[in-house]
Amino acid sequence: MPQASTALSRFTVLDLTRVRSGPTCVRQLADWGANVIKIELPPALDEGDPMGGPRHGSDFQNLHRNKRAMTLNLKSPDGVALLKKLAEKADVIVENFRPDVKTRLGIDYEAMAKVNPRIVYASISGFGQDGPYAGRPGFDQIAQGMGGLMSITGLPGQGPVRVGIPIADLCAGLFAAQGIMIALLEREVSGKGQWVQSSLLQAQIFMLDFQASRWLMEGQVPKQAGNNHPTSIPTGVFQTSDGYMNIAASGNKIWERCARAMGRDDLLADERYKTAAGRSQHRDELNAELERTTRSNTTAHWVDALNGAGVPCGPIYKVDEMFADPQVQHLGIAQKLNGGNRGEVAYVGQPITLSRTPSGIVAHPPELGQHTDEILAEIGLDRATIDDLRARQVI
Repeated sequence: MPQASTALSRFTVLDLTRVRSGPTCVRQLADWGANVIKIELPPALDEGDPMGGPRHGSDFQNLHRNKRAMTLNLKSPDGVALLKKLAEKADVIVENFRPDVKTRLGIDYEAMAKVNPRIVYASISGFGQDGPYAGRPGFDQIAQGMGGLMSITGLPGQGPVRVGIPIADLCAGLFAAQGIMIALLEREVSGKGQWVQSSLLQAQIFMLDFQASRWLMEGQVPKQAGNNHPTSIPTGVFQTSDGYMNIAASGNKIWERCARAMGRDDLLADERYKTAAGRSQHRDELNAELERTTRSNTTAHWVDALNGAGVPCGPIYKVDEMFADPQVQHLGIAQKLNGGNRGEVAYVGQPITLSRTPSGIVAHPPELGQHTDEILAEIGLDRATIDDLRARQVI
């Protein structure tokens, strides 16, 4: 197995995750070179997971690159025993079962810490490992709604709107990965592992950021603002002669640059727009004036003119247009890899650059159980034992 990076190559991760939040977490470790072992049900017991998408579909493929895979029946005592044997030398276990499942199987943190006190055990759930909602099934859109996000997304008066990506799932996975790395750093001091927990609900609330603090500190309940920034004005979407663009002219100096670059010095003389408070009070009139001007020329014209004047702005792309942008291509976030069942494909690479130990896409997602025999041989099982386990559907 080639290394995606040397940064985390000394760590072994047992991946018990499924669907999205858990695989997102583990992808962060795999892409930085950890020895990740994805553990799934044996073929005879696998019922497929429609929420995870087809194995050779783009979603599954992008989530599970840079890993090895084995099969293991955790409902079998022998399967649990094998997991514990793997855990003896592992550094991390990641799971996103419902909170009670791991305890019922006998593979919860307390059980695994008895096998290996240095283990860092990460759990991702919908609502937390305990509390009144702990037993509820978690789903991204439910967390978006309960976490307050849908109440501030969309046009004023439109009604709740979900964000176009599973942001609660993704952020819970990213925060869990961060927690794992914090725990691994702390282990270098204490010599002990610990239980890392994150949830979709916690992640979504954290991501509200300043919108949450507006309520906690100022007693303000944020509302839908559509494409307008809730506090920096004028900031929003403006139609051009051939499409739409974003302009972010916050603060007096940038606002002055914006008006001059658009040939609208008259707006600077207007008493309504001379202060931030005035621009906020007359937001709709100001936006209408600006859009009357932006519609007179192309997006490319205004992006060049405003950026040249030091005003933050940019085009609004469809996904294909975004990947064609020269800066996106320069950053190399779409990373191609040949071979595998789909031939050459491009994956979404890591958005972090390290100068000495960069991350790369070096291996396509494994087939179901592709490395089972190899991994079991690494922990000392012989051919006859492996064949017997397979015959009994333990693997």
